[in-house]
Amino acid sequence: MPAGSELIPALTEAVASVEALFADARRAVAERVTVDGRTVSRLFDREQRATHGLAWLATYVEAIRQLAAYAQRLMANGAFGEIEELVVRIGAGEFLSQVLGGIPMSQGEIVRLVDLGLSAAAVAARVTPAVQFLIASGNTAQRRARLIALMRERTDETVGTCGLDDTLNSIREEMRKFADSQVAPHAQQWHLRNEYIPLDIIGQMSELGVFSLTTPEDYGGIGLGKEAMCVVSEELSRGYIGVGSLGTRSEIAAELILGSGTVNQKRKWLPKISSGEVLPTAVFTEPNIGSDLASLKTRAVRHGDTYKVYGNKTWITHPVRADLMTLLVRTNPSETGYRGLSMLLAEKPRGTDETPFPAAGMSGTEIAVLGYRGMKEYEIAFDGFVVKAENLLGGIEGLGFKQLMATFESARIQTAARAIGVAQAAMEEGLRYATTRVQFGEPIVNFPRVFDKLVMMAVEIMITRQLTYYAARQKDSGRRCDLEAGMAKLLAARVAWAAADNAVQIHGGNGFAVEFAVSRLLCDARILNIFEGAAEIQAQVIARRLLGGAN
Repeated sequence: MPAGSELIPALTEAVASVEALFADARRAVAERVTVDGRTVSRLFDREQRATHGLAWLATYVEAIRQLAAYAQRLMANGAFGEIEELVVRIGAGEFLSQVLGGIPMSQGEIVRLVDLGLSAAAVAARVTPAVQFLIASGNTAQRRARLIALMRERTDETVGTCGLDDTLNSIREEMRKFADSQVAPHAQQWHLRNEYIPLDIIGQMSELGVFSLTTPEDYGGIGLGKEAMCVVSEELSRGYIGVGSLGTRSEIAAELILGSGTVNQKRKWLPKISSGEVLPTAVFTEPNIGSDLASLKTRAVRHGDTYKVYGNKTWITHPVRADLMTLLVRTNPSETGYRGLSMLLAEKPRGTDETPFPAAGMSGTEIAVLGYRGMKEYEIAFDGFVVKAENLLGGIEGLGFKQLMATFESARIQTAARAIGVAQAAMEEGLRYATTRVQFGEPIVNFPRVFDKLVMMAVEIMITRQLTYYAARQKDSGRRCDLEAGMAKLLAARVAWAAADNAVQIHGGNGFAVEFAVSRLLCDARILNIFEGAAEIQAQVIARRLLGGAN
């Protein structure tokens, strides 16, 4: 019998089962938060456990759907090997078990179907023989033991990347070689010394096309899609999240300008960003504002052919060495909420540690951080900082929030890819240490409580990778994908933290020592659940989409 011949029909049936279960849950939650058929904000917020739980359930349903699609593609192409089959079986069994038994929204918050208003009888009616089969035969001790044996034999294989085309595989190989040779060997020292990523590394990234990846060829770019962006972000972040995140700065700035800029703005800035000549940074967040951008206070006052900017920004990444700030400001103080916001392409000179902001009307203070170093975080004060009026993005005031929203899909997909890279690095560090660390006369990787952790890292990384790549393909096809992008980011951030935490546990006391890279990975992984939309905000956004918004 061919490998997995009974698996695809079982997965197909299981997907239908969890889709029906989700539909039941969606109706039950909707009843709690609607009045006369319209969702009500007060009720929506009061029922956050249920609404956010629904977002997590939807994420799991999509993840299982993409897991099944992955298996189907590989089987059709004759690439469904033993590792792939083991990962799919273990992943399907585990995720289905969690759907029925409880989905972890965080370490201390498990959402169960009863929280969403489903009775035991209603749940049981959706548990088909296929679901029972996949749970019973999936995440078993025998399968986990076999998978770790194969992982030890094939340490150079990135699980879950089968099925990519030749171009993407070539890009992955090139980025992995660069990360292994030029980034990973130095990342721990950059982190411990809180040093900037060297400019020669940034120059090599530029030569590799990191900053020009998705920009059209007409503007000096390579013209590839978001799936390629995922591969690049993942491999660079596997080496060091700071390096992977440098690509994010350019990617989002270029997308802002490409999507909303004037013809002259595109011609001026896109080639410079693509070449690496100009390093951009995003300047959005403010003290006491966070995700509530509608309350943004930094203002830009028009004076002839310039704007003067006043206010404070915080958690600004890599601003000292940036040449261009995408700066979100309020240009119309009489307009409350989002409608008074505009985006400025604010030019600035590069600074140094000694003189971080050599520009009139601009000063800043570094924020000391646990991880996510290599670029440095700052709080910035603007007091009459001058921006040319011609650098108003799109040339029309009041469109800043709409322009920013248009980039959220890509930003969240890329953040998910960065999280996958960090998780992959944690798994590799954990496997390397467990294989060489001998206790009680044998390598600790031989002990089930150790190798079970490594197996689940591999499985969750692969599932998240498929969900993220799916979101990227949706984006590349021109379809709306804010829901899929949000789900990918939500799951990937949790997976990265779990992988890093478990890798530290495998290291034991050594994992708590700063000389070991895994201690850095733990710090780096933690931020992923906070920026680009904290997990709670991300779940709220997903839930609003699922339930039709709130009034």
